[in-house]
Amino acid sequence: METLMSSEHLPDFIQALLAPSAFSHEAANIKLVQTHISYVILAGDFVYKFKKPVDFGFLDFSTLEKRRFCCEQELILNRRLSPEIYLDLVTVTRDNGEFSLGGKGDVVEYGVKMVRMPEDRMMVNVIRSGELGKSHVDSLVDVLVPFYRKAEHNTEIDRFGSSDAVAVNVLENFDQTREFVGSETLTSEQYEAISNYARDFLTNEDIFGRRVAEGRVRDCHGDLYSANICLADKVYIYDCIEFNQRFRYCDVASDMAFLAMDLDYHGLDGLSTYLIDRFAEVSGDTGLADVLDFYKCYRAYVRGKIGLFTSHDPAVDEEVRVSSMDGAGKYFRLALKYAAG
Repeated sequence: METLMSSEHLPDFIQALLAPSAFSHEAANIKLVQTHISYVILAGDFVYKFKKPVDFGFLDFSTLEKRRFCCEQELILNRRLSPEIYLDLVTVTRDNGEFSLGGKGDVVEYGVKMVRMPEDRMMVNVIRSGELGKSHVDSLVDVLVPFYRKAEHNTEIDRFGSSDAVAVNVLENFDQTREFVGSETLTSEQYEAISNYARDFLTNEDIFGRRVAEGRVRDCHGDLYSANICLADKVYIYDCIEFNQRFRYCDVASDMAFLAMDLDYHGLDGLSTYLIDRFAEVSGDTGLADVLDFYKCYRAYVRGKIGLFTSHDPAVDEEVRVSSMDGAGKYFRLALKYAAG
């Protein structure tokens, strides 16, 4: 979920970086975009991403050193799929009260410098324009199948594919959204039906064990949906989960279910089915369908949760609050659909 914030709520260093003079390159029409965990500055041909000093338990950016480590991990992990985009670790320094990128003085923040991708070719915008078709899906599959084949796979990663390990990720979402239950966005009936479905499915230890035995649990992307894909001269997939291994060490089906769910969310059910059928055929993953709806449900609920978090952030404006609530409600309805089979 993207948000915008008025300047009086921004950290001083972010405000300083909203001036073109802060950059050594052309930086006209600077734009600040935010998520619940990041400040993203679009400046000319480049993007600068900084992590907010937040601690959600599953994600901890609360100290400068933790943010530096996660920036370094972001570079390493995302270069697996898009080495052309991820350029360097950057520092924000302060000297005599003045902030600068990579200057003298004390380091007050770390960030990641990236190549800016064309907005009109972002997958979410290709979807909105009605252009997305089977050829795009084929291109995605052609990138993803070899990526998963090469992705790290060992006994430590396998551990995250067990029903007990998956349960940690799935069930914490219900704990984190309990305070919102009973609202129009997340009704008690939805909450009970979805959580009961998830708990019931998690008892199928044999299904999860079979997926592990087949080598389907890998060091995946973890956040595979249209907001993190650009369909330009080639397929660029970026912004993987770097802050918590248990969200990235997962069944390949969990990654693919996220992308398929995203297509469902945008009303592209036919392309969603085509994606899964095509991926299963090319990868030889004949058992993907056994866990698809479960992981779709999980992913939809997570996106709903993030929408709730964003809408209750006191810093967001009313337009963002309303759109985040609307989006969250749509995700929870989609999760219920998967839970109902």
